[in-house]
Amino acid sequence: MATLKVGINGFGRIGRLVLRSIVNRDNVEVVAINDLLDVEHLAYLLKYDSVHGRFDGTVSVKDGHLVVNGKTVRITAERDPKNVKWDAVGVDIVAECTGIFTTLETAQYHIDGGAKKVVISAPSKDAPMFVMGVNHKDVKATDKIVSNASCTTNCLAPLAKVLNDSFGIEEALMTTVHATTATQLTVDGPSKKDYRGGRSAMLNIIPASTGAAKAVTKVIPALEGKLTGMAFRVPTADVSVVDLTVKVKKETSYEEVKKAFKTASEGELKGILGYTEELVVSQDFVGDPRTSIFDADAGIELNPTFFKVVSWYDNEAGYSNKLVDLAEYIHKL
Repeated sequence: MATLKVGINGFGRIGRLVLRSIVNRDNVEVVAINDLLDVEHLAYLLKYDSVHGRFDGTVSVKDGHLVVNGKTVRITAERDPKNVKWDAVGVDIVAECTGIFTTLETAQYHIDGGAKKVVISAPSKDAPMFVMGVNHKDVKATDKIVSNASCTTNCLAPLAKVLNDSFGIEEALMTTVHATTATQLTVDGPSKKDYRGGRSAMLNIIPASTGAAKAVTKVIPALEGKLTGMAFRVPTADVSVVDLTVKVKKETSYEEVKKAFKTASEGELKGILGYTEELVVSQDFVGDPRTSIFDADAGIELNPTFFKVVSWYDNEAGYSNKLVDLAEYIHKL
């Protein structure tokens, strides 16, 4: 298979971790980055990371471009993706990581700018959404623009799939206890989203809305009207956890629920869904490439049809790894 050439638009938390994921893979390389920061600053942010540690390789700047592990990565600073000229460096797929160009219309700008396909690193109002291990096989070769959904959807969807396939979901409520992200403020200030979202991320547990549960119904249509959820933003830098309370159709036991997740983690969802019986905490999952790690010890049973299941995810590294997996899958179609 020919090497997949990736362009990254937006070199923030996800953009940088997409690159970190790619440098450890054969047959994939980052050939271009478009970001408004100057190249020296981009190099610094790639080299040093407060959560994930120093970059395991070499990073330098030469002639206005990045050199990563000896390979040149073209740097541009175009506000309009139509002007990036992705085709000049042979980009096959753009990882759209700005959080701005998330619709079919705006992501099309990358195609207009020379890219062949686009994977959006956020939920999309109208682009088809895919979650690895859940519905990624529904991607068609003709799909030029796809969404990798959200980090929380990538955690929740495998959970919902296993429960629904094994026992049938009657109804469910999700809470994600979510690490701080770049959109939050360190001290109190105005927030475009809602008043509470503008309060200090360092000092508060902040209730927030999330479209993650609704997005799961897009990737598992059978759950339409059966699943919704909310979030609490908490003062940690990375790693989040999904708490899913579910009423199932088929009577079972928590032991059988655990068995279903263990089987899935070793079978069709291997590398996507994890399973642990260790007494772990959030920091133990920093850098984990899987998007949903079922915590067997944390779940509980109220009665044979009512359960709580808990699953961890590195909302940065896990998500970025699966975005690259999705890009690789699309490239092979």
